[in-house]
Amino acid sequence: MSRLNFQDSFGLAISGYDTGAETVRTHERRVAGATPLARWDIPDLAAPGTPVVHRRPVVKKLELVRNPPLDEYRRVAPIAKKPVKVSLIGPDRVMQRFDHAGSKAVYATVDAFVNDVVAIQRRMIQELVDAGCRYVHIDEPGYTAYVDEPSLEAMRKRGEEPMQNFSRSLKANAELVRGFPGITFGIHLCRGNQRSMWHREGSYDAIAERLFNELPHQRFLLEYDSPRAGSFAPLRFVPRDKVVVLGLVSTKVPELEPVEALVRRIEEAAKVVPLERLAISPQCGFGSDVVGNLVSEDDQKRKLERVVEAARIMWR
Repeated sequence: MSRLNFQDSFGLAISGYDTGAETVRTHERRVAGATPLARWDIPDLAAPGTPVVHRRPVVKKLELVRNPPLDEYRRVAPIAKKPVKVSLIGPDRVMQRFDHAGSKAVYATVDAFVNDVVAIQRRMIQELVDAGCRYVHIDEPGYTAYVDEPSLEAMRKRGEEPMQNFSRSLKANAELVRGFPGITFGIHLCRGNQRSMWHREGSYDAIAERLFNELPHQRFLLEYDSPRAGSFAPLRFVPRDKVVVLGLVSTKVPELEPVEALVRRIEEAAKVVPLERLAISPQCGFGSDVVGNLVSEDDQKRKLERVVEAARIMWR
């Protein structure tokens, strides 16, 4: 997508936030001095910046002013030879990057804010559906915050109850995709992907049963490229009508995964979820924002070719 950050699919769509200008340099400063392949704690900046990328309050109720994913779909669809998947940042991430303490004059409760977020995003999805889109991908990287102790502690310090946040998020995401017959919804979870760094760690075990059973999305796209994601055991909770897309190929490093290793991982996962309900993909996007990762365009091409090679071996 032609954007500063994938989260801007919502931040650029609405009015109502207390926001400020942002440039490529702003994003470069956020990661200056950070170490690749190490943990990076996202700066909780109070200075004005793009909402959702930064934790921002609102000054009036949110209103939809444009639909960036729809603009992108309309550009791509006429030249695409395959169905086009469109991505939106999900309500959980929007909620986690919302300064409620500074917004109570507008939204007395977080629930009231989230209700408006969901209503706006349902309008965005309906516009995509009306334009012909049949596959909508919801980005929810923040779900792994509910298995990452530093992230949980940050919520508590803000006066939030993490599992109340989790329950509210599951309800919001379920409502987001309700009532769109014939549309495939995927939801993507990861543990951070910025300048070849990561933000969270912890397996899916603590949230898996509720996550896989309370979310109605047909496809779960899950990070599984490092030990930080844990084992495939939590996949035992995935309902029989869902597909699990295994994010086995790293987007952070240029080294190419051996196809034999990918085949072994898929075979391991198939002991928990039948092979016909599995797929393979990169762990995340190669460039989640304008800063990107420390991989070249050639590295990206080779990794995508490796995904196809492994898929042809396993699902021929």
